[in-house]
Amino acid sequence: MGYVGVVLVGLVIVVVIRKIWQVFKIVVWRPYVLTKTFEKQGIRGPSYKLLHGSLEEIKELKKLATETVLDTNSNDITRRILPHYHKWSSQYGDTLLYWHGTQPRITITNPELAKQILSNKFGFYEKPKSRPSIRYLTGYGLILVQGLDWVRHRRVLNPAFSIDKLKIMIKKMAECTISMLDEWKNLAGVAADQRIKIEMNGNFQKLTADIIAHTAFGSSYMEGREAFKALRELQKCCVASITDIFIPGSQYLPTPSNIQMWKLNRKLENSLKGIIESRMRAKARTDGCYGDDLLGIMIESSETIADDTKITSKLNMKEIMENCKSFFFAGHETTSNLLTWTVFLLSIHTEWQERLREEVLKECGMGIPDADMLAKLKLVNMVLLEALRLYCPVIMLLRKTSEDMKLGNLLIPKETCITIPIIKIHRSKEYWGEDANEFNPIRFANGVSKAGKHPNALLAFSIGPRVCIGQNFAMLEAKTVLALILQRFSLSLSPEYKHAPVDFLTLHPQYGLPINVKSLLF
Repeated sequence: MGYVGVVLVGLVIVVVIRKIWQVFKIVVWRPYVLTKTFEKQGIRGPSYKLLHGSLEEIKELKKLATETVLDTNSNDITRRILPHYHKWSSQYGDTLLYWHGTQPRITITNPELAKQILSNKFGFYEKPKSRPSIRYLTGYGLILVQGLDWVRHRRVLNPAFSIDKLKIMIKKMAECTISMLDEWKNLAGVAADQRIKIEMNGNFQKLTADIIAHTAFGSSYMEGREAFKALRELQKCCVASITDIFIPGSQYLPTPSNIQMWKLNRKLENSLKGIIESRMRAKARTDGCYGDDLLGIMIESSETIADDTKITSKLNMKEIMENCKSFFFAGHETTSNLLTWTVFLLSIHTEWQERLREEVLKECGMGIPDADMLAKLKLVNMVLLEALRLYCPVIMLLRKTSEDMKLGNLLIPKETCITIPIIKIHRSKEYWGEDANEFNPIRFANGVSKAGKHPNALLAFSIGPRVCIGQNFAMLEAKTVLALILQRFSLSLSPEYKHAPVDFLTLHPQYGLPINVKSLLF
């Protein structure tokens, strides 16, 4: 072997050894060092298992949890939604270390520390990189992008969620809702006692999909139906794989699950592409304007003229597509779940249902509510906030340290993931009192900041720079839908209901929500 050959072999050996060392550091050395680092600070947790970390135990505990059914009157759902955290916190305390594969995760349940993390503007607490399956589902848009890209996306999208624009959307929200309620009324009309059973979760998913399609994309549920069907199937794929070990690069292998996700993503993108192209073709029919809704604003930004000779794209077409995914998913998924759990609570606490109905009839009569009327629905607002506290659609928030950080008394090494279990904070007796697990909307009588013993104890829409851009949209939508329902129907829980909240990326009723609905208009 010549000199060049020897050198090449030597280089290959060096590269292989470096790769082996890098893998060894990730799967063996770093878990050992971090475990010792946190133990010195009094932080412990389940032991790290090679490659799997704590995933096998998480998967087993979640499987057992989904086989249980809770008492219908119990709002203490942590042991079913986060059974691993429920178990480990009783052993190691609320602040503990566990391993999502080789990724270290430390839990934070103190609202003040959560505020420091979520309010940081210097990029020290980033969103961790998501699995490819999640990016297919939510899109690599405003939800996931980081740094200056996030600033650019947010700046472009902010105008679509201004209060003036949201007020205009209420009419369309009401039209979509009344269309659904007319179907209920027709079904009730042929029933012996004007009472029918409705599966609310499915109905609200379809309704909120219709609303986001109309208000943000100028489309309809029927036009976007293929996109929503693909989203639902992608969501199932994500849930099925969330506790599996992820090996970087495996997303490119033609496995059955990957092939299925590729097909669904292609189906989703084709549906969204059709909606985008239709809007672009319609420009000539709308005085050269793409429209003032979310889609129109995004397309308009892609053609913003900086000067006479240069065109600067604020969002390119790929970014528009990714943001369409984000808002098609997040724009209907969380609000449908908020409505589902609010109706569940009102069906149990019928005295509150009557109080809300009286308020709605007083402020809105039997007409379609406008923004001024909705602003006067104080009790409705309090009930929605309490529903967000007890059954928040978003179960936890994740951040990752980009540098070694000091958080309270903790020293957290770089690249450590921090989990903020919202479901736990929202039930903390330390911050919400002895009735933390009880439905008590009165706690919000003086606003969110004074409801608990810490002004940031409610994290339903997050806080800080990355606070949910659609929170006002979601609350107006929920108030509109709820007001229109209460005008027309009384609600009671079906005996068939099984109280089984489940983590389906957001908080779902595992067996649906069957509600007996009686028309009040006959």
